[in-house]
Amino acid sequence: MTHHLILGAGPAGVIAAETIRKLAPDDTITIVGDEPEPSYSRMAIPYLLMGNIDERGTYLRKSATHFDDIKVKVVRALVKSVQAATKTVALDNGQSLSFDTLLVATGSHPVRPPIPGIESEGVHACWTLADARAIASLATKGARVLQLGAGFIGCIIMEALAARGVELSVVEMGDRMVPRMMGPTAGGMIRDWVEAKGVQVFTGTKVESITPGKPLQVKLSNGKTVAADLVISAAGVRPAIGYLKDSGITCLLGVLTDEHLQTNVPGVYAAGDCAEALDKVSGKMIVSAIQPNAAEQARVAGANMVAFSRGNAATSNLKGVTQINVLDTLGLISTSFGDWQGRPGGEHVELTDIKAGRHLSLQFQGDVLVGCNSVGWTEHVGVMRGLVEGQVKLGEWKERLKQDPTKLMEAYLANAQAQGQWAGAQDERRR
Repeated sequence: MTHHLILGAGPAGVIAAETIRKLAPDDTITIVGDEPEPSYSRMAIPYLLMGNIDERGTYLRKSATHFDDIKVKVVRALVKSVQAATKTVALDNGQSLSFDTLLVATGSHPVRPPIPGIESEGVHACWTLADARAIASLATKGARVLQLGAGFIGCIIMEALAARGVELSVVEMGDRMVPRMMGPTAGGMIRDWVEAKGVQVFTGTKVESITPGKPLQVKLSNGKTVAADLVISAAGVRPAIGYLKDSGITCLLGVLTDEHLQTNVPGVYAAGDCAEALDKVSGKMIVSAIQPNAAEQARVAGANMVAFSRGNAATSNLKGVTQINVLDTLGLISTSFGDWQGRPGGEHVELTDIKAGRHLSLQFQGDVLVGCNSVGWTEHVGVMRGLVEGQVKLGEWKERLKQDPTKLMEAYLANAQAQGQWAGAQDERRR
């Protein structure tokens, strides 16, 4: 009996298991997850903290018997090591599992900055349901909360904290908010918006130390010391793949995969936040840690695991991952697609209206829109994504967009449909 082993019980692991089961009704499937709760979405945690949902609302599948119903075995344990040569996985509970195909889908883990006092009581990441429970107990109305990090994840957490009525300070060592998604103008606009909402923001600043106590005393590199009842560390994440050391599986930033999501080891695949796959816009291998990419990678990997186990060629290809970010920061919508910083030798155009809180930046290479970002500009977000992902040749419309960047819909209608490209913007037009 063929055994498909999946490491990771998040969205990628769950969708891969379901894909395999549909294609191989009689094969054995095992998922290994290291948290005690049912499989859940980390992206739902801010909504849990806002009170919009309860813990059950974070679960990926609502039925308590879902995995039993589809005959998938779930093992609660931490992966200690993998040996590709012997097709075995060692777990921290003493078990050793063998496999015919393997999916690495263990996602990411929070970066823990090397700050004295970072392990103090009252300092938490915001990554697990256990973290959410701890934060909810401390982030009560009027509580003093200091958040370390103002990146994409940090801004989502900020939204939840503001909804809880805390006194919030945010420390970001970059020179602007969301520095990996926004340029100086856009990042500055987001900062101004957040500060106008009552959040204290320190950019270009580091946390130097945290002194334990109630309250915690947080020393900043700008000479200030901030008292906090809760410190949240949101300094980014990294692929959770340390257990693959000496496994025989090639890893760079993440687990290196091909267009079938297969690694350098036949029969071993990777998907989700720990997988490094091709970005079709930039042509580079990247880790794109967003749930839509994880879901698509899981479907492709699951289908190909079944094909491999039957001695067949891969049946499914990943078209590529893309850099897609749409962020709501206390009511201000910002977006980032593709190579938003531009490319060497490329051209760009910006349109900024500070008073209206709107900013639009387009990046071109030749006559193709290779990246863009926006603040407060919710019109035609689907069109921006479609033009970038579809690598649509704009022809004369590139010069028109350089004269008036707001003509994105017209550029799409004139070019993308004729080239048979991504059709999502058509739905937007009908709304």
